[in-house]
Amino acid sequence: MVVRIWDLRRLVVPLSYFLEKPFQNWTRSGTALLAQVTIEVDYTTPVAKLREQVGEIVASSELWDQGSWNLQVVEAGERTMRLRVLASAADSGNAWNLRCEIREKMIAYLQEHHPWALPRIRATLEGGSAAVSS
Repeated sequence: MVVRIWDLRRLVVPLSYFLEKPFQNWTRSGTALLAQVTIEVDYTTPVAKLREQVGEIVASSELWDQGSWNLQVVEAGERTMRLRVLASAADSGNAWNLRCEIREKMIAYLQEHHPWALPRIRATLEGGSAAVSS
C-alpha cells in the first residue's frame, strides 16, 4: 500500500499493517508535493523582510504551482533559529528543483542584504586585563 504523508511524499507500507490497524484515506490522486527548505540564521535576521523576499522568490519561480507557500520560524536554538519554507510544486522533480532554487536565492539574499544574519559563533572573553586607551 502506498500512503501519502504530510509533505506529500509517498510511504510504502505492508498491506498487513492496514489489515491490523484502522486508517483514513484522505486522497487517492495527484502528484503534487510540498518543497521544504530549512535554513539556520542568526537571531538578528529580519524574519519579516526575509518572508517578503521568499514570497518574491516563490512567485517568480516557474517551478511553483501557484498553490501555497509560507516561511515560519520552526526552532529557536542556543545560537541560531531555524526557518522553514514550504512551497507547493506539481511533482517530485519540480519540488526538488524548487527547493534548491529557494535555498540558493535565500542564501544569496542574506549574503547581499543581511550578511550579519548568517550563523556565527560569539565568544565572551573573561579574566584578561582590559585594554586602556589614552
